[in-house]
Order: sequence, then C-alpha cells, then structure tokens
Amino acid sequence: MLVPADAPPVSLYTTNDVSRLVEEAQFTLGEGPSVDAYQLERPVIEPDLANPETVRWPAFSPVVLRAGVRSVFGLPLRIGAVRLGALGFYRDMAGPLTNDQHADALVLADVATRAVLAIQANASAGEIAVELESGANLRFVVHQASGMVAVQLGVSITEALVRLRAYAFANDVPSPKSRRGRRPAPPFPF
Repeated sequence: MLVPADAPPVSLYTTNDVSRLVEEAQFTLGEGPSVDAYQLERPVIEPDLANPETVRWPAFSPVVLRAGVRSVFGLPLRIGAVRLGALGFYRDMAGPLTNDQHADALVLADVATRAVLAIQANASAGEIAVELESGANLRFVVHQASGMVAVQLGVSITEALVRLRAYAFANDVPSPKSRRGRRPAPPFPF
C-alpha cells in the first residue's frame, strides 16, 4: 500500500485473491493492519483475528476472517522521516511471527521501500513514475467519484469517500480492477 501526499492509499501489488481482498477491505473500510502501520509508523501485528486481545478493526476483521485469514501483519514503508506506505502480510493460521519471521518481514519492508524510491527516482520532478502510476490509476475513478459526491451532497471529500466506501461495502461492490464478471452496482442513492 502506497500513500501519496494528501491522497488516500493505493494498493500497488497483491499476490493472490485473498491478499487482494485484504487490501480491498482496508481501502474500502479505512481500517486494517497496513492502515495502522502507516499511521502509527510502527509494525502492527494481530496474531489471532478470531480472538484478539483488543478489537481494533470491527469492520475489517469479519470480512477477512470469512476469507480464511487468521493473522495479519502490517509494516510501515519508510526511510528516516519519509513515510511511503505499508507492507501487509497475512496467514491462514493464528499465531505470532517467530523472531526470524519478524526480522525477515522487516527486511522485506526495507527492500520494498528502497524499490519504490528507486523506481520513483527515474520520474520527473512532480510526477509519479510510470511503474507506480499504474497502481495509483486503479483508484482514480474512486477519487473522481468522491469529488462528484462531495459537490452534490455539499460535504468534504473525506466524508464523500467514507460514504462511497460504506456504500460499496454494504452492496458488496469491489474496486474497478476486480469488477470483471461481477454484477453491476445499484445506483448510488443521492
């Protein structure tokens, strides 16, 4: 997950359908381990979503549990004071990471951070690199719709995005990228 300046997060890459669902749930609901890892600037670990010590994500957890996810881990992508996003992992079994797994995850987050910086280094000033832009474009339609809803309802962009996310969640509407073969969404009730 990358978080452009003054913009909602974008999912850059997922490895399979379950990880895509995890990222989609975080984007749609605005909560989850990667969201928290980015905001808190530290690793966020939930070794047992079905039996957490503290309920952190009341909307996110049931969605991913139904998909077979039992534990989730979010690591910030940052270098010094620069925050780029977060790297998320999940498992289909409950339990904490071992010390070696945790160390490996931190190394992967560092490698991912440096890869994003290296890719972006080839872009012109003020532009996003083509390789990163393809991931960012996945959410362009949603951000455009947020602006339209904000104007029509006379609310802030943030509130419009929250309303769109809630509507999508309530109507089981996936992101534009994952809509192939799915039923069309009912009209948005303005």
